[in-house]
Formats: sequence, structure tokens, C-alpha cells
Amino acid sequence: MLKNSTIIEVKTEKEIETIKQTAKILSEIIRIAKKNIKIGLSTKDLDEIIEKNILKYGCEPAFKGYRGYPASSCISLDSELVHGIPKKEKKISKGQIVSIDVGIKYKGFYADAATSVLVGLFDEKKWKLLDTTYSSMMNVIPLIKENIRVGDIGYSIQEYVEKNGFSVIREYVGHVIGRNLHEKPDIPNFGIKSTGERLISGMVICIEPMVSMGDYKTTVLDDGWTVRMKDGSLCAHFEHMVLVGKSSSEILTEHEVIKPQIVDG
Repeated sequence: MLKNSTIIEVKTEKEIETIKQTAKILSEIIRIAKKNIKIGLSTKDLDEIIEKNILKYGCEPAFKGYRGYPASSCISLDSELVHGIPKKEKKISKGQIVSIDVGIKYKGFYADAATSVLVGLFDEKKWKLLDTTYSSMMNVIPLIKENIRVGDIGYSIQEYVEKNGFSVIREYVGHVIGRNLHEKPDIPNFGIKSTGERLISGMVICIEPMVSMGDYKTTVLDDGWTVRMKDGSLCAHFEHMVLVGKSSSEILTEHEVIKPQIVDG
């Protein structure tokens, strides 16, 4: 989702435990969403399933109403990168890339995560796109710890993605999360080594690579939200919540839920 400026806030141990609970609930909601993806299902119907389960777990949908956003999740198809508004007329088709981005609020804290899947059909080029996007995130997470600079994170993601022949999106980035959905500093997916702000132990960050098969430039559709690749190329989006520690990091969202997958459809 979009950025929201606020001061850097390091979390206490008690607050971190609540964020961990929130991330666990969010992981289960995304797991349920993936199980319900079917060919012919509208993205609006999928969003309703997501919202029903957000409420079932005693949470609030973090995206709904945020700067006027009308739904509980962002569901983007093929060349749509992020912020895809769920609609009745948007039906999921065989072979499509479906990206799901969900945010929730629980006991005063936020969780935010995203995944991309292929529906009903293996395609080598599409799978490489998903796998590269996901792996760029997983490869950088072991490097995350106190004092690492955001430029080092972005450099690692960008280098991996471009080495595999894809493009990193510039306009949309990862972020810190906690009492606000988006906190500072931003966590770009591109950068220069040894530049940018240093991370602090106790921060929770969202590592959020967004990658295109073609050029990295994007455009926003007439609905005012849906971000699409300007050249119409296919794209993918993954997002893990990561706790920054003194000498290492911890993934708070569930690995098996976020990783790329081919769903039966």
C-alpha cells in the first residue's frame, strides 16, 4: 500500500509479541485466500472471503478506508502490480498471475504481507518471474540486522533481480510497520551500498520486492488506485514482515504461505 510518514518507533518486547500474533493471524488469512482461488472467481468475491476472515479473527481490515481505498485487500492480475481494486467483473483466469496484498490491525498493531501465485497452469517464464522476486527477498533477509543500511538491502534485491533479467520497480517500496501501517524509513528494492538510514534492533520492517518482466515504469489506472506496468509486462509482488535484531533477523509472516505457488484453480 501507499506510504504514511511518521517518526521511527522501536518496539518493546511486549509490543513485538503482539506484532508477532498479528503477523501469524495475517498469515492464516492469506493461506485461506490462496485456498479459495478458483478459475472464474471474481476478485471481489475473493476480497469478501478475505474480509470475512479478518473479522472472524477479531481484526480490522487495515486497507479499507485507508486514504479512501474501498476494499479489504489488493488483488492484482498479470500486468497489474499493486493496489488492484477487487471488482465483480474481474474474473480469475487459468494461467494468470494473481498477487494478493493484505493488511490487518489487531490490538493496536498492524501486519502487512503479500504473495503472488500462478493459477492452474505451470509456465516456465512466469514461474521464473515469481521465483526471482521471492528469492530476491529471501536472499537479503539473512543480511538484515542492526546497523545495516537500507541502501544495502535495496542493492542486494536489485542486483539479484537484474542478474536474472528482470526489472525492479522504483515508484513503490517496502516500509517499517507497527502502530501505523507505514512508518519510516522506506525500504527500497533498489539502492547503493553503504547508503541510507541504518536499521535499529526492535524495528519491524516489510521487505517488499516488486518486479517486472519488462521495463520498471508504472501507471495508475482511471480507478485512481490500480497500478499497472506501463508497457503491459507481467509482474510479481511478495512481502514478508521481518523483525530486526542485534545480530540477525526473524521472519514474522509464515514462509509456506508467502512463497510462490501454483494453485489448482
